[in-house]
Amino acid sequence: MSNRGGPDLGYSVVAGVTPCPPGWLVASAKVHAANFAPEYPRVYSTFAEVLDERPSFSVIALNAPIGWIDGGHERVRSCDRLARSLLRRRGSTVHNAPTRADFAQEAEAQLSEEHLDAVSNVLLPRYREVAVEMAPYRQRTIYEAHPELSFYQLNGDVPLRWSKKFQAGREERRLLLGKRVQAVGLILDAELDDVPQTHLLDAAAMLWTARRIYGRSATRIPQEPEWDSQGLRMELVL
Repeated sequence: MSNRGGPDLGYSVVAGVTPCPPGWLVASAKVHAANFAPEYPRVYSTFAEVLDERPSFSVIALNAPIGWIDGGHERVRSCDRLARSLLRRRGSTVHNAPTRADFAQEAEAQLSEEHLDAVSNVLLPRYREVAVEMAPYRQRTIYEAHPELSFYQLNGDVPLRWSKKFQAGREERRLLLGKRVQAVGLILDAELDDVPQTHLLDAAAMLWTARRIYGRSATRIPQEPEWDSQGLRMELVL
């Protein structure tokens, strides 16, 4: 995949991407040397449209599972367990990833699986979009991340106090982003149909992680990733 920007344009573009009610919310920023300039966020109908954006994104920090256990007895990825342990009181925000067996279900009436929580079941069609598009070579550009891990890193490796369901939690997250991401208000104050403020906070946090990945300063969980049966790394990056 070619990098968005590059020598001809004089900059690259990185993005934080998260599912939202209308499709996929993308918070992007131009990067050139030490300059980091957020852009107004956009909504794409499908994940394929995100990948088809031209010029393409240099780095995507994606709030969706990449790498899946086939099924059977073992159904929980190590990276999900480790992230929950790291986040402690915020660990419940890290949901079990679907298995490849879940994606094999064709009828929506069959989508519900007992090992998946309500959130993962609702998002399963979005996650299937990612599964269709992902291949090992795409992991040069697309990295699985998680908003709460991004906020954990922003907060000095300390889990946040409040859930984003509460005003105090939203203010806590906005304050952290404001300290580290110049002009982040362009993202957080955007008015997009059917996109809640909590999703804008998540996308902005993922954008921060995309910047860290681009600058080669991100951390992997686990440090030595597991691999799924299709050669995809099962890891989270922050």
